Amino acid sequence: MEILISGLVLGLLGSFHCIGMCGPIAVSLPLHGTSVFQKILGGTLYNLGRTVTYGLMGAVFGMVGQGFELAGFQKWISIAMGGVMILSVVIPTIFRRLNMGDNLPFSDWVRTTMGKLFSKKSLPVLFVIGLLNGLLPCGLVYLAIAGAIGTADLYLGIAFMVLFGLGTLPMLLLVSLAGNLIGGTFRRIVNRIIPYLVVLIGLLFVLRGLSLGIPYISPPEEKLTPQKHMTSTEPVNSGERRHCCGAD
Repeated sequence: MEILISGLVLGLLGSFHCIGMCGPIAVSLPLHGTSVFQKILGGTLYNLGRTVTYGLMGAVFGMVGQGFELAGFQKWISIAMGGVMILSVVIPTIFRRLNMGDNLPFSDWVRTTMGKLFSKKSLPVLFVIGLLNGLLPCGLVYLAIAGAIGTADLYLGIAFMVLFGLGTLPMLLLVSLAGNLIGGTFRRIVNRIIPYLVVLIGLLFVLRGLSLGIPYISPPEEKLTPQKHMTSTEPVNSGERRHCCGAD
């Protein structure tokens, strides 16, 4: 549960950082209608579109982590993903040099397609813009993906990424409705907090992988792999079986 909450918190605080990249997109959205309700609905659909894309990413990378778990590497993948998060803060220049996917061909296609959609005003279009926006390269999203892999579970991966997306929704919805109202000073303060949050989440994943027996934070290894208990091959005592069936 703590891991899922960390996804939501990462989205909430990370949304202040998102203003720098997604803020211009949110401000220029072709919001449909003239009433406040219609604009809120349009902005919400855009952000839900992003969240759906993040959820699909969570499914894919959650299954990747699950594959490592089935291969017996769950502990190590959790530690590795936590280490990636910590290193992204401690040695950020390494990650900046990777360009974070800016040069990938699909990035240009996503931007071009989004640009064409901005000339249209309808609620479905806003949702599609959000779906595409979720595919744009973003360092914060990559960190969330690392978290989804670290969950080593299809459904937990989806939940982690969906909560991350929902965490970014309030701030980006506000920006799309009222423009960039958040002062630069406040944004700088939050941006200073984000690295500490990323390190904290990374430590949670490392501790989870170490299986130190700390309740909720670093549970024992057998609790991380409950299927071991479910597939027990111990024989059932015949007397106990008769008792369960109600026979003498």
